Amino acid sequence: MMQSFFSKLLTMMLLLLQFNMACAQHESAEADFEQVMSRFNAIGASVAVVKEGKIIYTHSFGFKDLENKTPLTDQDIFRIASISKSFSATSIMQLIEAGKLSLDDDFGDLVGFKIRNPKFPDLKITLKMALSHTSSLNDSQGYLNLDLINPDKNPDYAKCYNNYAPGKGYQYCNLNFNLIGTIIEKKSGERFDQYVNNHILQPLGLYGGYCVDSLDSNRFVKLYEYHTDTKSFTPSPAAYAPRRTEIRDYVIGYSTPIFSPTGGMKISATDLAKYMIMHMNYGIANGVKIISKKHSKLMQTKITDEEEYGLALRQTGNLIPGVMLIGHTGSAYGLYSTMFFNPKQKFGFVIITNGINATYTGDFPDFSRAAINTLYHHFIK
Repeated sequence: MMQSFFSKLLTMMLLLLQFNMACAQHESAEADFEQVMSRFNAIGASVAVVKEGKIIYTHSFGFKDLENKTPLTDQDIFRIASISKSFSATSIMQLIEAGKLSLDDDFGDLVGFKIRNPKFPDLKITLKMALSHTSSLNDSQGYLNLDLINPDKNPDYAKCYNNYAPGKGYQYCNLNFNLIGTIIEKKSGERFDQYVNNHILQPLGLYGGYCVDSLDSNRFVKLYEYHTDTKSFTPSPAAYAPRRTEIRDYVIGYSTPIFSPTGGMKISATDLAKYMIMHMNYGIANGVKIISKKHSKLMQTKITDEEEYGLALRQTGNLIPGVMLIGHTGSAYGLYSTMFFNPKQKFGFVIITNGINATYTGDFPDFSRAAINTLYHHFIK
């Protein structure tokens, strides 16, 4: 009996020691992260850290609303910009697995009108090229409606194409993914936002979406653009524009850019980390299979050596020096989002800020680079 008592006492002491060590670790990490926030004049930031395939830390810093000094919380949701592209690509993988399309399909045939680079009219532009930004399309005419690239609707449609052959060059292009959203609607029969909700978010138990009116507006994080000339921030309310009139008159397979398959997902850092874990586990999270291991790996495999871009996910070895990561970034309306993971070692990070004084070194904002290295140092290394 005495032995049992001492055994329980030892267990309690060990648990208390672990708790105290975790508290010290968190305090140290948060102090360093707040220094990063200060260096880049960050308004607010939510973070999530995954280790050994599980979320081990979440925290929110700063303000959700600068004017009212409302604290940011882990339950608040951001528009995450271009990380949204991976949700569109994941949806395409599901439709491929359902036998409804192929990566080698003609992009124009899928969209419903001719999509051919007029400088290379005999070369097919494939769905895979669009997913990897090697389609030779560009955003010079914009990307907010499909008529821009439709030869029957825009006399300047040829300006939407670059001077290199499809598949022979890379240029990041938002138009690719608004067109991809259209294909998801045509092949599934579901409105884009509802497809992603029904086939990705709900199965994973995540709160988020593309339709503003389907979400609790009280949880939206206010986004701010920084102005270097005045060293001040101004709000960006257009990030959460409900677009009710356009949705009322919605046409499946045509109106899709309203929801921005290229950048319109709204979700918390914590739930985005849960989604990231699914990709980290090659298509499965909590026993729920979203896509096959084959297609998950395909999304993570670089198509272009120089850009290291796959299918809406990219590789990088220079975000954390000497560490290979896979993921995506996003930036719009003053927001900067970062989602990167290592599928072999099962760690990863989500960092979302609603406003910073952004500077860049290479492909990545200096804030994101400093933030992810801080979290890596404290929780993974």
